[in-house]
Amino acid sequence: MRSNRLFKLIANICRLVLACTFVLSGFTKAIDPWGTALKVNEYLSIYGMESLQGASMAFSIWLCGAELMMGCMLLCKVRIRLISIFALLSMSFFTVLTFLSAALIPVEDCGCFGEALKLTPWQTFFKNLALLPMAIVVWWRYRPDKIFAFNALEVMLTCTFFSMSMCLGYYCYRHLPLIDFLPYKVGVNIREAMQAPDGDSDEPETVLVYRNRKTGRLREFSLDDTAWQDADKWEWVDTRVSQEVPLVRPMIGEFSLRDAEGDATERVLSIPGRVYWLCVTQFDRIPRRCERRMERLAARAAEEGAEVLCLTPDPLHGEQWHLFGGQRVRCYNIDASTMKTMLRARNGLVVLDDGTISAKMNCRDIRP
Repeated sequence: MRSNRLFKLIANICRLVLACTFVLSGFTKAIDPWGTALKVNEYLSIYGMESLQGASMAFSIWLCGAELMMGCMLLCKVRIRLISIFALLSMSFFTVLTFLSAALIPVEDCGCFGEALKLTPWQTFFKNLALLPMAIVVWWRYRPDKIFAFNALEVMLTCTFFSMSMCLGYYCYRHLPLIDFLPYKVGVNIREAMQAPDGDSDEPETVLVYRNRKTGRLREFSLDDTAWQDADKWEWVDTRVSQEVPLVRPMIGEFSLRDAEGDATERVLSIPGRVYWLCVTQFDRIPRRCERRMERLAARAAEEGAEVLCLTPDPLHGEQWHLFGGQRVRCYNIDASTMKTMLRARNGLVVLDDGTISAKMNCRDIRP
């Protein structure tokens, strides 16, 4: 009897850990379906299934929603027998997948927590390896329950969790992520974020090792510490380059803008005041409603004296201007992956005030 109560306690703890993990993982990916779709495309490319990439967005919304829904149902013990089977199958599949990613396939990040938390493939594999026995325990605990014995409350909760999860992913697809975990979030000054913090350097530190002639003890000196120059007291032993000093890298390192004249990054980021960046993936595929919103925005910006620029990965072929209605807007080329990182939308707007991002929006949300 005591052992049975202990097993139930352990099973409940495992259920809660699994539920929280699924909720966190599903939520962080559901609010950024564009990022999840990019990761899905990466896996499809690795496995030679590029023909399926057209369905990656729909699949990412479904996958993240299903994971979030599964976590909520585990947390509330809704259809626990059925969900425990899905949880076990899911953990088994992803444990194998992450092992392949870590051992055989060149993937830097498995994307299990979206952009909120970066784990290496091996870290992800060991995380799944720890969760898999928990899924087995939960499945075994609720194995005697009936699978399809639905009641009205559970049907209502299941529909609620399904609708909530899918609507969250679809909303963030139509607009922007509810929480921005990317480097180009609102409040970031791009120019400052491209530089490492003061006093930090990517250069390793030179360390001098000397022995005290009287005591025989070793001591390490930096080049700035001149105490080692006392030859009567210190005897040189070794000089090495320390790799223990952590390298502090810029938060944004890949941002670059180009035009027909070459690199225009510094010139664009130095523009004072308010600047509107119209982000366009392909000029010949802009929806008409989106183009009209950009036209009205360009006209309003001209009235208020603000600068309007167009950023696009679409080749400019020497053209430096694009007509948005009656407004000629200067265009610059930006790397496609950089634009996807900066703005999770095919077309949209980024607003800067003195180089600091003050607003971002999907083209659907532009209200000039």
